[in-house]
Amino acid sequence: MQSIYALTQSEKTDLDKEEKFLSTSMENMYNLYLVLISLMVEMQKMAAYRLTASEKKYLATEEEKNPNRKFVDNKVMALLVNNLLLTDELESRKVNNWYLDEEYVKVLCVAMEESDLYKKYMSTRDSSFQEDKEFLQDLYKEIIAPNEKLYDYIEDYNLTWVDDLPLINTFILKLLRKVKPKDNEGYFLPRLYKDEEDRKYSRELFRKTVLNEEMLQKELSGKTPNWDTDRIAEVDEVLLKMAICEFLKFPSIPVKVTINEYLEIAKEYSTPKSSIFINGILDKIVKDFGARNKLNKVGRGLM
Repeated sequence: MQSIYALTQSEKTDLDKEEKFLSTSMENMYNLYLVLISLMVEMQKMAAYRLTASEKKYLATEEEKNPNRKFVDNKVMALLVNNLLLTDELESRKVNNWYLDEEYVKVLCVAMEESDLYKKYMSTRDSSFQEDKEFLQDLYKEIIAPNEKLYDYIEDYNLTWVDDLPLINTFILKLLRKVKPKDNEGYFLPRLYKDEEDRKYSRELFRKTVLNEEMLQKELSGKTPNWDTDRIAEVDEVLLKMAICEFLKFPSIPVKVTINEYLEIAKEYSTPKSSIFINGILDKIVKDFGARNKLNKVGRGLM
């Protein structure tokens, strides 16, 4: 949607350049995932370093000589810290943000240690895998994800990451919730695309929407009798054309899935009333296409 919108707003029509940007931005979404996963690893390493430094003090207290290692030895955290595949992936993609910007790790460690969540967790010295897992979920949800300084850093580092952040945060929480003690190292290195068809989908949707713009505009015309074309929000117009393109050019995608997806995007990126407007227009278009036998969907339940 953003790439098609950018192309429609640009005086210079460079389809290949915008498509390359689209592909790069999606690949960067995986880098964002790695940045946030590695942040937890660096928090553990910083905590472990502090404990070691305290133990080596010349006049260390009894507590410093025998510290509570519950967070440092968190069993789920260990799956991340000792994950060689993850380490290799971080190195190959040159994801070293927290080595260069260590102050953000410190900020989050302090926020964690001052929280009631952490104090309750550290009130005992032993824990089960389940308790460790629940703590990490809460840590990420309540301390890491909402941190404003981290958000500002992500926004400054890569502007496209801001839109990806909610999706990545939700995905990380899902991984933490479902992780098991015997999961292999690949568990924390999920694929960005389900398969090759999934990889091609975004490129095809982008190209087919842009290259069929005249036809899509013709299908849209007359479906908005109470709205002049210039009164329709530009983002809404892009979303409507993308949806029509899916109706006509992607036979394996169910109509209801298309409608629901674009309503959700409209709620996030367009005006407060856009989702209602788009829903009404798409409903009218689907009925028209059905009457004209233009919805050539394949497979069961795709209508």
